[in-house]
Amino acid sequence: MMPTDASREPRLWYLVPAAGVGSRMQADRPKQYLELSPGGCVLEATLATLKRALPEAGLCLVLGADDGYFSPSMVPWQDWLRADGGSERADSVLAGLDCLSRHAHDDDLVLVHDVARPCVREADIHALVATARRSADGAILAAPASDTMKRAAPAGDSRPHGDGDEERAPSIAHTESRVGLWHAFTPQAFPLGLLRRALREALGENPALITDEASALEACGRAPVLVAAARDNLKITHPEDLAMARLLLAAREALPDSPRTSA
Repeated sequence: MMPTDASREPRLWYLVPAAGVGSRMQADRPKQYLELSPGGCVLEATLATLKRALPEAGLCLVLGADDGYFSPSMVPWQDWLRADGGSERADSVLAGLDCLSRHAHDDDLVLVHDVARPCVREADIHALVATARRSADGAILAAPASDTMKRAAPAGDSRPHGDGDEERAPSIAHTESRVGLWHAFTPQAFPLGLLRRALREALGENPALITDEASALEACGRAPVLVAAARDNLKITHPEDLAMARLLLAAREALPDSPRTSA
């Protein structure tokens, strides 16, 4: 990795893991290649939004080694980096960081963003960068929990809700306090060297605990900053999410004062 140079301004990089298959979408292709708008897929929409928000940022795109759906024409960058993904999302992110380490500096700021979040607002990305540059532990986009949160009882305590024993639904164990709870979004922004070390260390100790980049920093005793963001930064995971993302993006294009750049 290139050493830190105090005389230079740290560069911005996007790291977009896009090697997953998205099995919960029950589609005929990975969810990042599903059509989101006429002539455009989820991956194209996400990358276009990121490029508009920070045109000066570099890009490292992590793809499956045998990805037969990808085309370079989907990427709105002239020069960009490609890395092969791993078996899990965290492995793909680490592969992207290893790739970036050959082209970037330790103090460059890396924004890791889910390819399945095309609705992120540009203003939120700008706020994230401003905060992450002031924080030694990085920062993430997030929103305070507003729904009532229920803890389900263990599977053995589920109760029948139909005629057959197989029709069993989880029952409520208790209500969780939502005080202090936040929904974690992406992008999540950290200095390249810090995130790479933390993720490698956390994966070596307890990979099951690493559900996002911030959790790797937490495992190392760090405390990333929560940056309040719009709640419509949804992640396309289930079929109904795709329909909702289409509506959100279409509404932004139709409204004169698009919320693309304001909360």
